Amino acid sequence: MSLVIRKAEARDASLIFSFIRELAEYERLAHEVDATEADIARALFGADPRVFADIAEWEGEPVGFALWFYNFSTFRGRHGIYLEDLFVRPAFRSNGIGKALLKHLARRCIDEGLARLEWWVLDWNEPALRVYRSIGAVPMEEWTVQRMTGEALERLADD
Repeated sequence: MSLVIRKAEARDASLIFSFIRELAEYERLAHEVDATEADIARALFGADPRVFADIAEWEGEPVGFALWFYNFSTFRGRHGIYLEDLFVRPAFRSNGIGKALLKHLARRCIDEGLARLEWWVLDWNEPALRVYRSIGAVPMEEWTVQRMTGEALERLADD
């Protein structure tokens, strides 16, 4: 079997949006998706993109993606990569595609002198957690994710 990982192109906006929706369904979070295909196209392929994607193709068929952006560690004094989404269609899992996407990003980190690769995973997603442990990823248990959206974000901005 052949696996190719390639940089996403503007013609992939619809595909990427479909992967995002499939991922949201899998994560039981479809109700939280309010992005549109146009939003994704603009973010990834607009004049000054700040988010990037790689497409995994199995035997020439797009089967997964990684969507990521650069972050920065003040403690390390260097950029890293934050992996926002990693998704492989269910029929193609257990073929090493997700691991290959992670390996691809790890290679980018090494080649660019980046400090780290990091991401979040839902605590119930045991298949993903097993893969991540198998490649040496370590959970950051001493950190708690904080988030502000909607009204809380607006209140703080207006205070």
